[in-house]
Amino acid sequence: MSTHLPPEALDAWAAALRDRLGLGEEDLPIALILDLAADVARGVARPAAPFSAFAAGLAAGRAGGAPEQVRETVAAISALAAEWEA
Repeated sequence: MSTHLPPEALDAWAAALRDRLGLGEEDLPIALILDLAADVARGVARPAAPFSAFAAGLAAGRAGGAPEQVRETVAAISALAAEWEA
């Protein structure tokens, strides 16, 4: 069963993820990730958003995982979504 996460619970969920995965606050840029998902959902398709976010994390991690690599990877995916024509 799927439930919707109320907006005010997002911070608690993010804190739990950071704790479980050993991440710092700067490692999980909520607004950046949500903006990426929105860009892909609008530019490509809603189902493309979750795995695009996963791909961004995977690629950024392989590039070194620093916040700059995350921002660069997200920007590249957002740009691709903006120009996407199925």
